[in-house]
Amino acid sequence: MSLIITDECINCDVCEPECPNDAIAQGDEIYVIDSNLCTECVGHFDQSQCIEVCPVDCIIKDVNHPESPEELMAKYNRIAG
Repeated sequence: MSLIITDECINCDVCEPECPNDAIAQGDEIYVIDSNLCTECVGHFDQSQCIEVCPVDCIIKDVNHPESPEELMAKYNRIAG
């Protein structure tokens, strides 16, 4: 699954620079994650870096975008080209 940022986001800006796929950007009110670019850091790290650094634990799996580890790796391969 890709990840989403919930309304608890405090706009602290620590997640955006940690994303190796540039999937995180400032939205209208809170940061947002582009599900087309989010691989949960598969292909880069063992853990999702944004989740690791988030001080308020507002980054969760997006149940609307279910993906297996294999699908995440395929997405990583497409992105990394």
